[in-house]
Amino acid sequence: MSLQDIQNKISKAEKEAGRDAGSVELIAVSKVQPDARVQAVLQDGHRVFGENRVQEAAGKWPAFKDAFSGVSVHLIGPLQSNKARQAMELFDAIHTLDRLKLANTIARLAQELGACPDLFVQVNTGAEDQKAGVLPQETDGFIAECRALDLPVKGLMCIPPVDEEASLHFALLAKIAARNDLGGLSMGMSGDFERAVALGATHVRVGSAIFGDRAYEL
Repeated sequence: MSLQDIQNKISKAEKEAGRDAGSVELIAVSKVQPDARVQAVLQDGHRVFGENRVQEAAGKWPAFKDAFSGVSVHLIGPLQSNKARQAMELFDAIHTLDRLKLANTIARLAQELGACPDLFVQVNTGAEDQKAGVLPQETDGFIAECRALDLPVKGLMCIPPVDEEASLHFALLAKIAARNDLGGLSMGMSGDFERAVALGATHVRVGSAIFGDRAYEL
């Protein structure tokens, strides 16, 4: 599916949901993709990308940012506290804030650096043991703690369980965001982004539908 096909589907979903055109940002998930594929999407004019690992992003994006103007790179994978400084210098947004230790580290570094990426709290909507994220019932308190640290929390992020209806999780995330006065909803991937748009997503994370199968041999 071409980049334009994805953008057209997002536009259609926005219209069907009665939302303003352009209210959903497409994050092209470029993790584990060859540079040639990423460069092709950049040459098509897309400028917002998602990466899972700090190290991989550090080896890829400084050069691309030099070559293409207006690039925004979002961290959508787990972040270790000892890599927080590098992440804050690399990324324009971090979608995986999920524990107080990391929040404290980011807050301290934000003071040192004089800047902080936009932050999304990752919510483990399915309460899955193997998955990162704040449990739904603990999210309100965690958001309050982050705000007390003056962190720029812009929204919430979730990855629904693969064996459950994603829309239920998107609706839960939207409900938590609304009661905490958060406008950002990072939800929806290649297989369900249209449902996410219908339920209020502001950022959808689409990888394989744009780039094809991931090149794990890299």
